[in-house]
Amino acid sequence: MLKKKFIVPVVLSSALLVGSIPASIVFANPIDSKVANSVQASKKWNEKASVPIFVKERMAEKFSSSNPSNALNYLKKNEGKTGIENPDKKLKLKDTQIDKLGMTHVRFNQSINGVDVEGSEIIVHFNKNNEVVSVNGRINQTIADDAVDTTASLSSDAALKAALSSVNAPEELTYEPTSELVVYPFEGDNYTAYKVNVNFMGDEPGNWFVFVDANTGEIIDKYNGLMHADEMKTQKGAGKGVHGAHRDIHITQVKEPKSGTQFALADYSHNGLDGILTYDAKNDNSSSNDTLYVGNSAAFIGDYDRALVDAHYNSEKVYDYYLNEHGRNSLDGEGMAIISKVHYGNNYNNASWNGRWMTYGDGDGEFFISLSAGLDVAAHEMTHGVITHTANLVYRNQSGALNESFADVFGALVDDDDWEMGEEIMAPAAKADGVTRLRSLSNPNSVVVSNVDRRAYSTNGGVYPAHMDEFYYMPTSVDGGGVHVNSSITNHAAYLIGQEIGRHKLGQIYYRAISVYLTPNSDFSDARKAIVQSAIDIYGEGSEEEAAAAAGFDSVGIY
Repeated sequence: MLKKKFIVPVVLSSALLVGSIPASIVFANPIDSKVANSVQASKKWNEKASVPIFVKERMAEKFSSSNPSNALNYLKKNEGKTGIENPDKKLKLKDTQIDKLGMTHVRFNQSINGVDVEGSEIIVHFNKNNEVVSVNGRINQTIADDAVDTTASLSSDAALKAALSSVNAPEELTYEPTSELVVYPFEGDNYTAYKVNVNFMGDEPGNWFVFVDANTGEIIDKYNGLMHADEMKTQKGAGKGVHGAHRDIHITQVKEPKSGTQFALADYSHNGLDGILTYDAKNDNSSSNDTLYVGNSAAFIGDYDRALVDAHYNSEKVYDYYLNEHGRNSLDGEGMAIISKVHYGNNYNNASWNGRWMTYGDGDGEFFISLSAGLDVAAHEMTHGVITHTANLVYRNQSGALNESFADVFGALVDDDDWEMGEEIMAPAAKADGVTRLRSLSNPNSVVVSNVDRRAYSTNGGVYPAHMDEFYYMPTSVDGGGVHVNSSITNHAAYLIGQEIGRHKLGQIYYRAISVYLTPNSDFSDARKAIVQSAIDIYGEGSEEEAAAAAGFDSVGIY
């Protein structure tokens, strides 16, 4: 029996920034043609393994009700139109949602013998009159050609051992690993595999997804998806942020035996929310001794307090945004606790969402200061949490770049002073060198890509791309295939759309796209379709909002 030390999670990461930050700028090297060719070859096969579907009905078919059985009835009658053969045998219901427009969205997983095909989802959309108006998603059409044996001779425990070994997992894990049997399309074959999720902190934190062959035990593929109480009375408190700003915060009295009353950075003031909780990570790489941050006074004004105060304050701001603008109760939509861990590591230049909580480093003082100082950073990390519970965009290649892009867009919508990312977390030395922000939605080309390994794949002088002509073709071993770099292309499209229709409408459209239309393997073209359709749903066919959405993507070369 596998024995591991599990730490109960009381805390929240895809990384805002991954990789080293060089002290000097190096000229970009030309793209390795072998790498570019391998990317193209992979894409060619994947076009059949992950076929995009987007069908819009001009003459919508009306049903007696908007339910899964009628969604399947529609798909069975329209196999030629959708390209989905035998949908009643190949699709398994995932969930049904009704949105605030009265539309019903029935989401299916493609499956074989009841085993889900990884990343293949189809969504049938009914309007409030029980008419099917559109179908979208991605389907694996190689399944029809290849016989896939979904039996597994390997045990899930053996798969877990192989996965842990493959990522050099430490003894201390943040939560118990999960494992599920899936059909995994990879490099020309459809494997029956265990999808194992392993999460840990340490010197190199990881939220790994490892695909283990369910018969041979070999590692098929893996990627790091680190998108880096008793009844208590909550009251108002105050604190001072990293930049010295006064912060009104919600705190909770705690009384330990044989001690006086103290105050914790714990906010239980929101109905239906399990709390906003801020922990002290104590500048180490372990979560075993992280504790809810407690002070002797209701005023948190010490130097050490400041990063914790900002994380706590910003978490509530982001929570309020999603609740007030989108009716979403926390990251999962069901009131899960919003947990931050602050003062992580030593001179740690990162902030991250690990699938369950946020982590903030203090920065090295040269490039970054405390990363919790940025409201846009908090919104970015928390939006990764929202995406985990909606579209669940796979964190590599174009789907990963979309994951990063949506996090940036909502970061800029919550922190609405500008269209820049990370301007509040840059250290004085970095600013003196002209590095005043991490990314720019308004002018991506104005920011140099700091990481030398990433810049080696540029064709535009090593700056962030603003158009598909400047796309960075990277292997997945470098920045997950360019998730942090290529995200600036779709970021710029969002900025252009926002300039035409305003931030509020942009937020409504983008939230609908991730919560209703996008699926795990969606690419840039899928995102365009989802965002344009979301504009039509909310503001109508032929509206200026639809035109603005289409024009924004036209301007960056995404069709």
